[in-house]
Amino acid sequence: MAASKPIQDAPESLEAEEDALLDAADAGEEIPQNEDEDEDHPMDSDPDEPLDEIQLQNDSIAHFDSHKDSIFCIAQHPTDPSIVATGGGDDTTFLWSYDPTSSSLPTSNSLRERPSLQSLAKITGHTDSINALTFTQPDGTYLLTGGLDGQIRAHLTTSPSYQLVSSAQEVPEINFLAPCPAPSYPDTFALGASDGSVWVYTISSTHENGSEAELQVLQAYYLHTASCTAAAWTPDGNLLATVAEDGTFYVWDPFGAAAAQGVTGKSGGQTIVSLTPEDARFAVEGGLYSIAIAPSGAFAVVGGAGGNIRVVGLPRLGVEGASSAQGERKGAKGGGAKDKAGGGKRSGGPASGSDGATGQVGQILASFQAQGDSVETLAFSEPPLTLLAAGSVDGSVVLFDYAHMWAVRRQIKEAHDGFAAVKVEFLPQRTGLGHVLTSCGMDGVVRRWDVRGGTAAGGQGLIGEWKGHRGDGEGGGVLGFVQGGNGKTAITAGDDAVSLVFDMAA
Repeated sequence: MAASKPIQDAPESLEAEEDALLDAADAGEEIPQNEDEDEDHPMDSDPDEPLDEIQLQNDSIAHFDSHKDSIFCIAQHPTDPSIVATGGGDDTTFLWSYDPTSSSLPTSNSLRERPSLQSLAKITGHTDSINALTFTQPDGTYLLTGGLDGQIRAHLTTSPSYQLVSSAQEVPEINFLAPCPAPSYPDTFALGASDGSVWVYTISSTHENGSEAELQVLQAYYLHTASCTAAAWTPDGNLLATVAEDGTFYVWDPFGAAAAQGVTGKSGGQTIVSLTPEDARFAVEGGLYSIAIAPSGAFAVVGGAGGNIRVVGLPRLGVEGASSAQGERKGAKGGGAKDKAGGGKRSGGPASGSDGATGQVGQILASFQAQGDSVETLAFSEPPLTLLAAGSVDGSVVLFDYAHMWAVRRQIKEAHDGFAAVKVEFLPQRTGLGHVLTSCGMDGVVRRWDVRGGTAAGGQGLIGEWKGHRGDGEGGGVLGFVQGGNGKTAITAGDDAVSLVFDMAA
């Protein structure tokens, strides 16, 4: 490219030519406007159509805004629901609290300014986004953080230090953390990774207050061939079920409780149930993304692409055998073995399966489809209700009755106005509101539904909706929530980097 030349003064001949193009008398002439023409208005708009107004609504009673990027995950302390942890795209976790009975918090219809809540601790150390958070069971002694950097970090939850007690990095990225509910295995949890591996850890403390502790690997499994997307423990905490993007479903026996009762996979490994797309009846093209286990532990439900749902029978282990197996395993807790479990297409054992019937372990009990896109979230109601709620990327929420051949009791097609439903969760029966389902979505709204029905929202049972996040595709959806105050409060994780506290009782 040739070098540019300096600009020189125009020659006199050119100036004369320009003068000839416009007469000096014409320079001040004004062109009159046609009276029939409208005044200037925005391009590509109808002058008779009013301009859209942006409606801002904030139903929260408080907020936490210390994050600098999207909040991807939120966790609630198991014994003190007022303490929550949030983690996000700023590679940071905050531990903070709220008091739903505090007089400093306004009601949702109050004109008082919503207070900004202060953090108890700012936890750093990850080099990529925080993708998973959980407190350990049963006492919440440790806060676990998992990141897209593959790190798992355990922090003591007692003040004033909230110190890091142990860390490990065995995988490229962590997708989820799932605490084990078994009382015999405190501070034990599972994680699923982007490489498909599943790990079971325990935190072994050598000091009374837990300040000196170590992450120990109890089991590691490598059967999934694609990203492990979700997991669920059986209610007794003896078995762990996982699903992955490759469409596989496995049930593991981390503590040997099933093996102690003669329930083993056909391969002889620790996989009690193995289902893969090689079984055409189970195959879900596009993978599996959600899982839930019935309150009885009799069966698992997995959700995947295209709105597909499969129901699989599980063994229900006897209390006596399970206790014996737990005692044996507890004595060898520090072994830290890494076992590669094998598994066939389908496997089962002699123990009782779904609803007490023999021979249903590992069997596909039901297969159905009621939604048009991936099933991202599943939740069971507590007895005596027999409902399963499924939330989909298509924005719908569907209620199935598993006591009546999985009949569709309600299909709320516009539960989140066409934006993905991210999480559904029933309130516990102890709150007296076991019939209430809470949902959130990428529209930025939290909603509550009465699953018994009602006349509101066209008979869909809508109790109310709470707004405050941007939503509507503007990077402000609700990516998760926890519920506290006996169901009177919901706290969100916002894609707009804000966590909001909603007074649901109002």
